[in-house]
Order: sequence, then C-alpha cells, then structure tokens
Amino acid sequence: MTLKDKTAVVTGSTSGIGLAIARGFAAEGANIVINGFGKPEDIERERAAIESEFGVKAVHSPADMSKGAEIGGMIELAEKTFGSVDVLVNNAGIQFVSPIEEFPPEKWEQIIAINLSSAFYAMHHAIPLMKARKWGRIINTASAHSLVASPFKSAYVSAKHGIAGLTKTAALEVATFGVTVNCISPGYVWTPLVENQIPDTMKARGLTKEQVINDVLLHAQPTKQFVTVDQVAALAVFLCSDAASQITGTNISMDGGWTAQ
Repeated sequence: MTLKDKTAVVTGSTSGIGLAIARGFAAEGANIVINGFGKPEDIERERAAIESEFGVKAVHSPADMSKGAEIGGMIELAEKTFGSVDVLVNNAGIQFVSPIEEFPPEKWEQIIAINLSSAFYAMHHAIPLMKARKWGRIINTASAHSLVASPFKSAYVSAKHGIAGLTKTAALEVATFGVTVNCISPGYVWTPLVENQIPDTMKARGLTKEQVINDVLLHAQPTKQFVTVDQVAALAVFLCSDAASQITGTNISMDGGWTAQ
C-alpha cells in the first residue's frame, strides 16, 4: 500500500469529497485525521468505519477552520497521535450565493476564512514537519471556480482563485524538500454543499430545482454528468504516489470539460 505507516490530515472530511478522500487514503494504509462539523454520532460512525474497514487508526479533530489557532491544534494532534503529518488535504469549504451588492459582509469574511485562510494556516503548521522528514504531499481542493467565474459567487470564486495562487507559491518554496503541492479543481460534484446551494440559486435566478440542475449546474459541464467524490479521491491518492513525485504546483481540472470552453 502506497501510504502505509503515513498520516493524512483531511479537513472538511465528515462528508462529501473530504470523506471520500479520507477513505481513499485509509484504503492505501494511511492513518487518518478527519475534521469537520456534524452530529457526533454521525462523525463517530464514519470514524469507526474507517478503522474497521481499512485496518488503520482514525481520529476526529473538531477544529474550526475559521480559527487559525484551532487549525494549528489539529496539526499538533496528528503529530502527537501518529508521529507525523505526511499528507495534508485542505478541503474544507462553504458556499453562499448572492449578488455582490446584497452579499452579507460577514458571509464574505467567513468564506474567505474557511475556503482560503484555513489552507494557509494548515500549511503553515504542517510544512515544517514535512520538510524535516523530506517527504510530504499537500493537496488543496480548489474548483473550476479557481479558473473561471460564475455570477453571485464573489467570495467563493475569490477564495478558489486564491487557493490556486497559494498552491503555486507553496510548491516553489518546498520543491527541494521532497514535498509536492497541488490543487484539484473539480466541476460540480454531487455533494451536500452543491445540493444545499440549489435553493439559493433558485431564488437568485428565479428558476425551478430541475432548471438549476440542468440549466445552471450541468450546463457548464460538456459531459452533462456530475463528477463523483470517488473520482476526486482517486486523483488525490494518485498525487501521493511515487509516480506523481514530479507533479507539483499544478491545478488539475476534473470538470467534465467545463474550463476547456
């Protein structure tokens, strides 16, 4: 297994893309730190399932991704529990849909904090550990919105463009230390985050649910199919392999052809 005896920290991993990535790493032998909010019983069920299904250890960090000190504590928890932080996936993200002139300032601050600043804080604490061991893999979940924009998503698009730039900068800084930094930019993935933004988009655009799915979401993707969480997880696992050791500083699109247009 490619990640046996290594430790992976995956933020925003109690559901959706993050959970699929965490399970993908566990299948490759990594011990896992999952992170995120949710009902305690649901989180414990997922944590226990990772251990029982894959024969690895898994712990949950409740760190709030809008608070830098708690993010540092999450990295410290991983190091103290498992002895290393080898893989970091900055995946936590939230969404809010509104015209700029109506966009609540507190929502702007929250989205920038959770979708962008949290990745900086996690890398700030994890990179020294990776450099010391001369090996590490950092994967940032970006979005097709790191390359193109959509109306009514000013904070999200700004944060994801920022993630792309942060990825490139970090990759250059750690290039000689056996550490790679990349971002994956999915198109629309069927996750709770996408499903939950449908009502706001219905309101903002005056559309039905079916119109939002077909005419807004999948309209952007020439394949007319949602990306799956397992496809994103498989790419994340590949980026941690020896075959991917010379892939760094990249923004890899997985968007059904969206950004090719």
